[in-house]
Amino acid sequence: MQINPTVTSIPEVKEKDNSLGWFGIIRLGLVQTSIGAIVVMTTSTLNRIMVVELALPALIPGLLVALHYIVQMIRPRMGFASDQGHAKTPWILGGMFVLGLGGIGASIGTALMGSYFTLGLFISVVAFSLIGVGVSIGGTSLLALLAKSVNDQKRAAAATIVWIMMIFGFAITSVMIGKFIDPYSPMKVITIAGVVSIVAILISSIALYRLESGVQTYFKRTQELVQDKMPFKEAFNALWQDPDIRHFTKFIFISMLAFSSQDLILEPFAGIVFQYTVGQTTSLSGIQHSGVLLGMILVALAGSTSLRKNFGSLNQWIVYGCLASAIAMLGLAIAGVFGIGWPLQLNVFLLGVANGAFSIAAIGSMMRLAVADGVGKEGVRIGLWGGAQAIAFGLGGLLGAVASDITKVLMTEIASAYSIVFAIEAALFIVAMRYAMGIKK
Repeated sequence: MQINPTVTSIPEVKEKDNSLGWFGIIRLGLVQTSIGAIVVMTTSTLNRIMVVELALPALIPGLLVALHYIVQMIRPRMGFASDQGHAKTPWILGGMFVLGLGGIGASIGTALMGSYFTLGLFISVVAFSLIGVGVSIGGTSLLALLAKSVNDQKRAAAATIVWIMMIFGFAITSVMIGKFIDPYSPMKVITIAGVVSIVAILISSIALYRLESGVQTYFKRTQELVQDKMPFKEAFNALWQDPDIRHFTKFIFISMLAFSSQDLILEPFAGIVFQYTVGQTTSLSGIQHSGVLLGMILVALAGSTSLRKNFGSLNQWIVYGCLASAIAMLGLAIAGVFGIGWPLQLNVFLLGVANGAFSIAAIGSMMRLAVADGVGKEGVRIGLWGGAQAIAFGLGGLLGAVASDITKVLMTEIASAYSIVFAIEAALFIVAMRYAMGIKK
C-alpha cells in the first residue's frame, strides 16, 4: 500500500531589511549637528567679533569664510580616499578632529588680531583652511555613509532629518554662545570655542559607535561592491565622463549659485526699499527659514512610497521647486519696483518653501545617484557634488553682493538695482529647472 506524503507549504519568511533605521538616521544627524555647531561658531560669531569688537574691515572675515569654501574643492579627493577603505567612520571622526582643531585655532587667531594683527591673521588663515579640510573629510564621508545605508523609501525623510538637525546645531550653538560670551574677552572666546569643539567631537564619537557595522550586511547584500583601484585622477576623469554625473553636477552648481546669491542682499534690500529696522530684517530672515523648514518637511512626507504616486517623485519636486523659486525671486524683483505695498513677508516665506523643497529633494536624488550602480564610489561622487555646492555658495554670496553694488553705481534708483539682481537670480533658477528636467529618474 502506497502512502502519499502530505506536502506542507512553508510560509515565506520576509528577509530583514538591515538598512539604517530612524534611530540610526538621527544618530548621523547628531554628527551633522556637531559639524554645524563648529562651522556656525566660526563663520558667524567670530565674523561678528572681528567686525564689531575688533573694528576690522568686513572684508577680512568675508575672505576667511570664502577661504573655507575654496578649500572644499578637495571634497572629491577626500571622498575618493574614503572609498578605498572598508569603513567611513574613521574618516568622519578624523574630519571632526580636524574641524575642531580649526575651530579652536580660528578663535585663537581672532583673539590675537586685537593685539597682534599679523600673527592673528596668519593663524586665522591656517585655521579656516583646516575648517574647510575638516568639513571636506567629515561631511563628505558622512553623506556617503548615509547614501549607502538608507533604503530608497527613507531617503527624502533621512535628508530632511539630517539637515534639520544641522540647522538645530546652528541655532543652539548661537544661543548658547550668545548667553555665555558677554561681556566679551579674548580668553572667553577661546574657552567657548574649545568647549564647543570638544563636545562636538565627543557627541560624534558616541553617535557613530558601532553604527556602521550594523548596516554592513545591508549594502553588501543589496548592492555590488565596486571599488576603483585606479589612481584618483583617472577615477575622477572616468567619473566626469558619465553623462548623468556630469549633468547632475551642473544642476547642483547652478541651483546653489541661485540659492546662495540672495543671502547677503535680502536683508539690505528690505531695509533700504521697505525701510525695515534691523530687528524687522532679522525677523524676515526667520520667516524665510521657517518656509525652508516647511518645504523640507513637505518633501520628506511626500517622498515616502505610499505618497509618492500622488505627490510626485523627488525629481518632480526638484523641477517644480526650482520653478517656484524662480517665480518667488521674480516677485522680489517686482517688489523693488512696486515698493512698500508689496506683501514682502509672504513673498519671502514662499521663496523659503520653494528653496527648501527643491534643495532637500536634490539631496535625496544625490544620495540615490551616489549608489546607483553599486557602493564603493559614493564618496567621490558625493565629494564632487559637495565641492560644486561649496564653490557655488562661496561664489554666490560674493557675486550677489558685487552685482548689487555695481548696479547701484550704474543706476540712480537703488530699488531698481536690486530688482535687476533678483531677476538674474530668477533666470538662474529657470536654467537650473531645465537641468533638473534631465536628471536621471
